[in-house]
Amino acid sequence: MARSRPAIFLSLAFVAVAAMALAPAPVAATKYNITKLLAPYKQYSRFNEMLSRTRLAYDINRRQTITVLAVDNAAMSALDHYSLQTIRHILSLHVLVDYYGDKKLKKLAHGSTASSSMYQATGAASGMSGYVNITRKDGKVSFTTDDADDTAKPTRYVKSIKEYPYDIAVLEVSSIISSADAEAPVPPPAPVDLVELLSKKYCKSFASLLSANADVFRTFNETKDNGLTLFCPVDSAVAAFAATYKNLTAKAKTAILLYHGVPDYFSLQLLKSNNGMVTTLATVSENKKDYSYDVQNKGETVTLQTRVVTSSITTTVGDMEPLAVYAVNKFLKPKELFKVVEAPAPAPEPSKKKSKAADGGADDSSEDSGDETADKGDAAPAMLARWVTAATTAVAAFALMG
Repeated sequence: MARSRPAIFLSLAFVAVAAMALAPAPVAATKYNITKLLAPYKQYSRFNEMLSRTRLAYDINRRQTITVLAVDNAAMSALDHYSLQTIRHILSLHVLVDYYGDKKLKKLAHGSTASSSMYQATGAASGMSGYVNITRKDGKVSFTTDDADDTAKPTRYVKSIKEYPYDIAVLEVSSIISSADAEAPVPPPAPVDLVELLSKKYCKSFASLLSANADVFRTFNETKDNGLTLFCPVDSAVAAFAATYKNLTAKAKTAILLYHGVPDYFSLQLLKSNNGMVTTLATVSENKKDYSYDVQNKGETVTLQTRVVTSSITTTVGDMEPLAVYAVNKFLKPKELFKVVEAPAPAPEPSKKKSKAADGGADDSSEDSGDETADKGDAAPAMLARWVTAATTAVAAFALMG
């Protein structure tokens, strides 16, 4: 039987209502910093500090989906007799490369599962020893490895600390997860003579500046075994800066040399795939000053932007984790010592409102851009707006029926 035209419009209206209401709303990408998430909880301060010292914090922050199994300060004492590299391996077991929130743990299918850890994902584990077994029994959840010490007690789930569903879950567990493979001694990194390394490749003049400053030379050497990225200006860049450097005070000379060192290890691939501000050894030495710069990449080019000068990486001098050394084409000048070079004002753009109105689109004013990195509370207003739009469609359909 043929349907009337008003009935067809009415059907379409209700289909539109359902489609608009049920379609998933777009969710802004989120990024969480594990050290900042744990900072308010002083009972995990030792665990948080060790994530930074072992550089696991950086690895965690780069991951899209992650679960961190934190232990309190008392439990961290079990790691006191291990080297820093061994501690990195052990704590890597406490970073699961999947999401396990409180609800998921309490509803484990078949009562157990196995999850790959950061220890497994980075290739540091032998065989399958980097997998963590998660078991729920008698209402309790435990974490173990296949090569755990026979005398070790299972690591128990205590409580959820912070969760952002399907992005990151930070949970408290009762103790350090036992694993013979992760606890095995790690040979110390081979000794590196910084002056010799720099002198062989492009940076002989900068090596001379470092060796002439005892405090700076000692700081670089003490840092390189725990994680150091050094950006050394090539000889021509040092020559171009020599007159200015000569006129700096002793304190400023120390600061600007330390400014070329970042107390963390960054491979060239990491630099090419991540943008953002980095702190330097000068930041650590000068409590009240920033001494940071912005690392940016475009294609294969990595630049260091200090707001005074932009310097580019020209080649890799040495990459031997935890030490990486890159040659740069300009001496890095911090804004704390030199006048900031203001970027030219961008050319005015056509009014977005006018262009949107001409196209019949909605206004996308920057007033609504906001900071959406950790707040997903905009989902409800967005859903309401979509219901209003759907209702408007229905009203229009009823009007056509008339």
